[in-house]
Amino acid sequence: MEARYNPQAIEPQWQQRWQERLQDRAVHLQEGSQKFYALSMFPYPSGKLHMGHVRNYTITDVVARFKRMNGFQVLHPMGWDAFGLPAENAAIARGIHPAKWTDNNIAQMRDQLKRLGLSYDWDREVATCSADYYRWTQWIFLQLLKAGLAYQKEAAVNWDPVDQTVLANEQVDDQGRSWRSGAKVEKRLLRQWFLRITTYAEELLQGLNQLQGWPERVRLMQENWIGKSVGAQVLFKTETGAEIPIFTTRPDTLWGATFMVLSPEHPLVPELITEEQADLIRNYQAEAASKSEMDRTAEDREKTGVFTGSYAINPVNQEAIPIWIADYVLMGYGTGAIMAVPAHDQRDFEFAQKFGLEIKQVVFAEGNSLNTMIPLTAAYTGSGILFNSGPLDGLAVHGAKTRVMEFLESQGIGTAQTTYRLRDWLISRQRYWGCPIPVIHCPDCGIVPVPDSDLPVILPEEVEFSGRGPSPLAQLESWRQVPCPTCSGPALRETDTMDTFIDSSWYFLRFTDARNDQAIFDRDQVNRWMPVDQYVGGIEHAILHLLYSRFFTKALRDCGLLRFDEPFQRLLTQGMVQGLTYFNPHKGGNDRWIPALQVNPDDPRDPETGEALEVCFATMSKSKGNGVDPEDVLRNYGADTARMFILFKAPPEKDLEWDDADVEGQFRFLNRVWRTVAEFIQHPNWREHLSQAQQVQQASLSRAEKDLRRAIHTAIQAVTADIEEGYQFNTAISELMKLNNALADADLPDSPVYAEGIWTLVHLLAPFAPHLAEDLWSHLGGETSIHEQRWPGFESEALVADVVTIVVQINGKTRGTFEAPAALTKEEQEELARNSDIAQKYLEGATVRKVIVVPKKLVNFVV
Repeated sequence: MEARYNPQAIEPQWQQRWQERLQDRAVHLQEGSQKFYALSMFPYPSGKLHMGHVRNYTITDVVARFKRMNGFQVLHPMGWDAFGLPAENAAIARGIHPAKWTDNNIAQMRDQLKRLGLSYDWDREVATCSADYYRWTQWIFLQLLKAGLAYQKEAAVNWDPVDQTVLANEQVDDQGRSWRSGAKVEKRLLRQWFLRITTYAEELLQGLNQLQGWPERVRLMQENWIGKSVGAQVLFKTETGAEIPIFTTRPDTLWGATFMVLSPEHPLVPELITEEQADLIRNYQAEAASKSEMDRTAEDREKTGVFTGSYAINPVNQEAIPIWIADYVLMGYGTGAIMAVPAHDQRDFEFAQKFGLEIKQVVFAEGNSLNTMIPLTAAYTGSGILFNSGPLDGLAVHGAKTRVMEFLESQGIGTAQTTYRLRDWLISRQRYWGCPIPVIHCPDCGIVPVPDSDLPVILPEEVEFSGRGPSPLAQLESWRQVPCPTCSGPALRETDTMDTFIDSSWYFLRFTDARNDQAIFDRDQVNRWMPVDQYVGGIEHAILHLLYSRFFTKALRDCGLLRFDEPFQRLLTQGMVQGLTYFNPHKGGNDRWIPALQVNPDDPRDPETGEALEVCFATMSKSKGNGVDPEDVLRNYGADTARMFILFKAPPEKDLEWDDADVEGQFRFLNRVWRTVAEFIQHPNWREHLSQAQQVQQASLSRAEKDLRRAIHTAIQAVTADIEEGYQFNTAISELMKLNNALADADLPDSPVYAEGIWTLVHLLAPFAPHLAEDLWSHLGGETSIHEQRWPGFESEALVADVVTIVVQINGKTRGTFEAPAALTKEEQEELARNSDIAQKYLEGATVRKVIVVPKKLVNFVV
């Protein structure tokens, strides 16, 4: 055994052996097997791992290795979320085909993952851009189409009027301009594909109650995104009789509605415009069309709007109220129209104040009276008593809601209704690098599904990328023109591709049977392995990816493919990795971040302006110049050091502040472990002692051996609990350090207990530093992999101390300690303390007023 720890030598050696042994390959799972499915959110193949990847994958790998050593059949796969816009942009910018760019990146990242020592079953690797994967993505789409969960309708897209092309949201800058041409982006209506996720809105909401293994924060984010509202749909009519249905959660305030607001895109707007307002309305509609939904609905932006010139009739009091359009009302939410009650809704209040509209209060706080009311300075949104409300006057708000529903239904002007903020999922993308939608448009037969036997619809490779004009698929006539599968007449393929979230909404199912070329998966295997027992990924996926995955699981269950309701039993959202960075508080945007290499740390100043810089930790990114390349850490310290630092620096759910000194600290610790084992095997009888290590008899041990054995089994108990109860890897590694220190301090080279400590240290280290543990185990004579050994169990008997240390205090101040038998009674402890040399010295000439005894810990004499 080498005297010095050399990770650059041992890590590639063991990675090669693990690959040859196929020891991380998951089994064909039998019914009733004890299984564990550990999964990290698979990455987009950008070409290079960052430290956020390293943290995510290391966390999951520790759990997978721990579960294997505890006798579980473990599935721990990896794949690639490989479709997406960056590959298409690379094709435009660099003239390299997206497939080649993606394949090169996958190869590079796969190599990096293997060098981290991650225990993946590479036989189950999938890439969503591979035809043998997206064949089944297309098959799923057809099942959803058959079930009535996929449909087409018109929806707005971002349109670049210069390049004459559709833009993804990511290609529109903060000023609403095209990333490429700089043109002001317009909204246009195109016929696009949707999935009816709203069909499952209530089940998705109620299912959150089952997910007790998810962070409360994530469940709340999904609950808010689904956005259930209980209220009433009320029918307003214009003066000409046109109907405008609205939804409200406050039907009790109907008598306070003083105007209506419609979305600029509402189909009734053209009918409502008067000649005097026509130009203002059209200009406003064009301006609203150029804004994003986020901009339009931001709480802090100034309210804008235009009066249509028309009026509606409030159905409860027959008063004429003006109809406005405003961009904060969206056509995709509710009915695209609202009744405005400015006295009891702050947004309506601000709008009414700006445009001089009537504010009519209909609720006052309990305890007040009509005589003492003063004009509102803000909307009153609390509960209280109704007035100015016809038959509801004098009722409390809560009771009035029931009465007003009865009134609306009796008059035929409203019904109880439950709505959701959740909208159907628009999956069409006018791009090339995505999964083709498997339908054909026939002028006679309409929308015709591609037959299963013709799947996959292969993405053609001979295409041109210019970034201008329609999607490359829409321009490839030889691919578009096909015979109709039903009538054999001329027809056209669908040229939209699917949203890449489709690909990631079911990949965890494919991993259970990834090489099946006859079916999407074996139903027995998917139902045995699923749900995923531990899912690990970033909080940024809390809503879309996780919600879509839950939707797909429920939809495929209803198609008869699955026998479970939720895909992920436990979810861990790991914190961000942060690096030290400098920023100029006088600058804005990305310009304020100054890369550390440009700064003198002794006198940090902006190299351009000379202004003093402030320092902080911030999420690693290129714009901040504070990233750390995993390659540098692997080259200088090895994978095990990188893993140990990532795990030790912070609990997994917390942000981690990168510190080179702490990386060095973990490297030194692994060196100490190496030396501890190296010194052990230099002893002539080490093999004999190691063979006796698992048959130690507690009763026959010396005092020193019992102390060491207590440290060993305390470490086993603590490390096991830290992994099983919340993944507290940082405290688990602290326990490993304590154990190594206890071995270093023990002068017991000829004792089987010392050998037991060495054996235990190597086993406990295995999930955290797998290469080092494997190498040390081989030097200790291990014939099979350390990762195939059973996890150590602790002995309760070994945890019990024979002797305890008693602190002696005088008036609360510690004066010394003495040792005593652990089994002593409270009275015996006091007597021993009183007779100790320490007490005799300090109690001489004093009167003891009180004695406080804490069993097995201290005796305090109050004198």
